Amino acid sequence: MIVDAHHHLWRDAGRGYRWLEGPAMAALRRPFWVPELRTVLASSDVERTVLVESGLGREIEVEEFLAVAEKTPEIGGVVGWIDPARPDLADALARYRSLPGGRFLSGVRAHATHSPDADYFDRPEVRRGLAAVGAAGLTFDLVVRHDQLPAAARAVAALPEVTFVLDHLALPPLDGGAAGLARWRSLVAPLAASPNAVAKVSGLVTLPGATVAAAAPFVAAAVELFGPDRLMLAADWPNCLRMADYAQTWRFHEAALPALSPAELAALRGGSAVRVYGLT
Repeated sequence: MIVDAHHHLWRDAGRGYRWLEGPAMAALRRPFWVPELRTVLASSDVERTVLVESGLGREIEVEEFLAVAEKTPEIGGVVGWIDPARPDLADALARYRSLPGGRFLSGVRAHATHSPDADYFDRPEVRRGLAAVGAAGLTFDLVVRHDQLPAAARAVAALPEVTFVLDHLALPPLDGGAAGLARWRSLVAPLAASPNAVAKVSGLVTLPGATVAAAAPFVAAAVELFGPDRLMLAADWPNCLRMADYAQTWRFHEAALPALSPAELAALRGGSAVRVYGLT
């Protein structure tokens, strides 16, 4: 089964999605909802998707996404928003699970990038929340800046019972040349050393300097560090539309992969996502 492990939806771009502000995001400031998702999926071989919170940072979006998953066979799982530092996190996750479509909740994430603290994942309240996420049988997607990767790696190592998913390979500097690759690798390797860390090969097509040739060394390093069984391919639709359509984005990411066996490629194209997110 081919799985797109990371995409978004929104009905109203003006609802509070602050990341959509600015001229570079003009093409995305319109509704992207299920009918259009189905259209792009029909043009591909993707059979299931993982719907990821879209940056609103509110529980109402999680409620909407779970209800959408209940009615949309193509959506196999939802990664919702949660503040890992909230003291009632376990109760909040239980409430998500009790909602219509709650069975589709596969994981949660928060935007650590909104915190000025490079040591965000060292905070005791955050560690407690991450442990509660794991105890609920959910994954935690990592949205981090490069300066936050060391603390994230420490949290991943300290919580082996929690599965962490690094989004978009931590946005590698595709335009940084050999020095950029070496620096990125030195930051990601400690996180990848923990077997409970997984990563998404996604979001690369929108980065500065995005060409297949520039992306290939980073993707090859990710395959080396994580292994195919801990990597997932994803389109990051509709964000990818700033640079490429859905089919072009898939071709970009697959073209950047090193030589793989059929079994290894199958893991990246869906097997890892099915296992990590518990998709059916």
